[in-house]
Amino acid sequence: MAINRNILTLDEFTIQEMRAFPLATGELAGLLRDIGLACKRVNVEVNKAGLVDILGDHGTTNIQGEEVKKLDIFANDQLVGVLRHGISCAGIGSEELDDIVIFDDETSNKSKYVCLFDPLDGSSNIDVNVSIGTIFSIYRRVSELGKPATKADFLQPGNKQVAAGYVVFGSSTMLVYATKRGVNGFTLDRQIGEYLMSHQNIQCPPAGKMYSVNHGNFFRYDQPVKEYITACQKKDKSNGGPYTQRYIGSMVSDVHRNLIKGGIFMYPGTIDKPGGKLRLLYECNPFAYIVEKAGGKATNGKINILDIVPTELHQRTPFFVGSINMMEELESYLFAASKDAAV
Repeated sequence: MAINRNILTLDEFTIQEMRAFPLATGELAGLLRDIGLACKRVNVEVNKAGLVDILGDHGTTNIQGEEVKKLDIFANDQLVGVLRHGISCAGIGSEELDDIVIFDDETSNKSKYVCLFDPLDGSSNIDVNVSIGTIFSIYRRVSELGKPATKADFLQPGNKQVAAGYVVFGSSTMLVYATKRGVNGFTLDRQIGEYLMSHQNIQCPPAGKMYSVNHGNFFRYDQPVKEYITACQKKDKSNGGPYTQRYIGSMVSDVHRNLIKGGIFMYPGTIDKPGGKLRLLYECNPFAYIVEKAGGKATNGKINILDIVPTELHQRTPFFVGSINMMEELESYLFAASKDAAV
């Protein structure tokens, strides 16, 4: 069988990208490769989850008070294990762990990067065979190289990310990652065990036809958000519609679809949780970085997500992300309400 050499593997692409930076050490490429490896292992278990004793609850709760699934633990262990035994990461922060984990050894202390991740987003859907995924974020350390990483390395605003990405485990397994050079997607070829370039230079369409939000919480949202959702429902051909509501309940799947096809994803604060539910460091910052590098926008309803300076590892925030035109329309409702309140 002839091999199409125009299709790059993830490793080939990252090496090619390095050539544009003569002083690059290859650590970032190595870190992406390690994350890809861990996700290959998770993918194997996701694909046979119905056949082994890995479905269901683990019997514990995480720091957010959420029930932990068995596959959450497996995914977390794989990522921590692979990154610990690599040479490109000084420490990690995980949604499933109370605190950061510092890889305090001679090699790791010389590493320039730390990684934060949600090991298995959408895990509440595992038992019903809905697409789930892994989200990750990479920062350059601010602490002194040669010494152990510190919490300050992890509590950086999202605009300091050097890379972010996700892996979606769906009908195919796809790894998407962004750097300042753009956003690219790679689909796992299970026959050869490699991620192959499938979506080069992804651009989020400036306008879309889909909005993703939990309608069950409609009456718990702030009035401006309710007004925008109502406007989405009333869209017709005369004003860019009609819009279609699509909400999977697995953030990776919802944002991935909107990134490719255009749309807006909303997870507002509610009356009982005004500070939002999604985690800033593990979910919102990575997706805000990816979508913005693809031409979209992300906000907490007041300021750009990437400008928020985190104060704690498991900080939550309202989150709105998507196509630039749809985001600007949303902000017209949010900012109009802010101006009215200030009068």
